[in-house]
Amino acid sequence: MVEFIKGLFHKAPKNRIWELDALRGLCIIGVIIVHVVFDMTYFFNLGFKIPAWFEFIQNYGGILFVILSGICITLGHHNIVRGLIVAACAVVVSIATIIVGDQGVVILWGILHLLAFCMLTYSLYRKLPWQAILAIAVVLIGVGIWMNHAVRVPVNYLFPIGLQPLDFYYGDYWPILPYAGFFMVGVVLGKTLYKKKETLFKKVNSQFFLIRFLSFCGRHSLLIYLIHQPLAMGVFYAVDFFKGLGSK
Repeated sequence: MVEFIKGLFHKAPKNRIWELDALRGLCIIGVIIVHVVFDMTYFFNLGFKIPAWFEFIQNYGGILFVILSGICITLGHHNIVRGLIVAACAVVVSIATIIVGDQGVVILWGILHLLAFCMLTYSLYRKLPWQAILAIAVVLIGVGIWMNHAVRVPVNYLFPIGLQPLDFYYGDYWPILPYAGFFMVGVVLGKTLYKKKETLFKKVNSQFFLIRFLSFCGRHSLLIYLIHQPLAMGVFYAVDFFKGLGSK
């Protein structure tokens, strides 16, 4: 943890593309905001008008993160190893939320499960021309959106694909269809915009503190994702506990 904090004040590795790290950092901060607001509502039954910017983050921030992950996979190496690490983290998240016991917070196929699947299957199509990958992505997105709105099935084990049973309700649900299609859109952007594996904004001062902070969060987005919710829920559990003591 000490090294993690020290990294905030050190320069990023020279081979990093700062805008991708910064955007990932912005996305993970958005995730934290959404989860903290959800936790506050869950624990304290707070009712307030949701601002438009919050709805945008809630509805589209995760999609942007998936697209960014698709871009980044075209730039890195050891994707199978990374995919297995993310898959292990996804299993830990599922077990932890099942232990909590509330169906509304149980994560059986969340964004980490999706990203692990996408990383582990990337090698199957990575040599295809970007036009073919884009065509597949459009099909996956179209079919997935249609399925999620129009199709329900009488079985409980096809939800990772996007086929939901009638009574399906779990937290942080990111099915393969349509969201693997958005990952593939990111792959296309990586193969085209970032073909040279360098920043598109060379004149921007990437050492500006705000950019460095967002980039730092982006480089450690997996760790931040794993620790932020237990920390937030621990704080709210404590507040709820002491609030209950005070009301006696």
